[in-house]
Amino acid sequence: MNSNKKVIGAPRVSTFFINLIMVFVLLVILVPMLNLVAKSFSDPAQVAGMSGWRVIPKGFSLVNYQIIFSNPAIWRALMNSVVITVVGVALNVVVTSMAAYAMTRPELPGKSLFMAFFIMMMIFEPGIVQEYFVIKDLGLMDKLPVMMLYNTVTVYNLVLLMRFFSETPQSILEAASIDGAGHLNILFKVFLPMNKIPIMTVGMFYAVAHWNEFFRSSVFLTSNANTTLQVFLRRFVVEGDSTVLASLGSIDLTGISMTGLKSATIVVTVLPILCMYPFILKHYTSGVMSGGVKE
Repeated sequence: MNSNKKVIGAPRVSTFFINLIMVFVLLVILVPMLNLVAKSFSDPAQVAGMSGWRVIPKGFSLVNYQIIFSNPAIWRALMNSVVITVVGVALNVVVTSMAAYAMTRPELPGKSLFMAFFIMMMIFEPGIVQEYFVIKDLGLMDKLPVMMLYNTVTVYNLVLLMRFFSETPQSILEAASIDGAGHLNILFKVFLPMNKIPIMTVGMFYAVAHWNEFFRSSVFLTSNANTTLQVFLRRFVVEGDSTVLASLGSIDLTGISMTGLKSATIVVTVLPILCMYPFILKHYTSGVMSGGVKE
């Protein structure tokens, strides 16, 4: 009788410890983010005394955000990042979907050679020097399209879409072919609507990669007019280059906490990409649940 109680109680104990570990991981991730938000909204005179565990602002002030949104350089960098991300993701999804469709066609000649080439390119990624000279020879230096075209197709996302495309029922494709649909019609009217969840997942991967890219943006986009938000963030927050605020002009920075201003800059940089996750995850969860039960 006692042994049975122990066996029944064991899963509950393990579940408790798993939940405890997950709460700890959540706090490790969440507390630093809330601390940045608290510092960004705190009174500049009190930011210096705030510990890394404090998640409630000391006092309240919007001066950091007023300074940030009064800076034309930040608005320009923000718009550049938005344009690169939106156009780049659209291009990524279309080209990756077309490549995945072609690679899953049984009549494609030399499919194994193409796959071997893709795997080789994933393992032996070209260096930044080679990329620099190719982009320079193409005349794309210091132009926004270079970051939209960069990594148009990643092998990991291609293989992910191929995995889902290969599970599309062959009968549907045969019916579409009998009705006279060509490859483009089959791709955009059959494959993409039936694979919305993997398409959105791949799009999210591409969006995060475009939004967070700063190294190649700093190399390929050399002028201040074409800089991105991540480059601006690195120059100001990581390198401590206060010259990026030179365009503020008439705004008095006396008494402003650089820590609070840096925290506000990080919040402004991270917030747009975080706002995307709830919308994507809502459709992702509904798609998984709808496909999880088969009759």
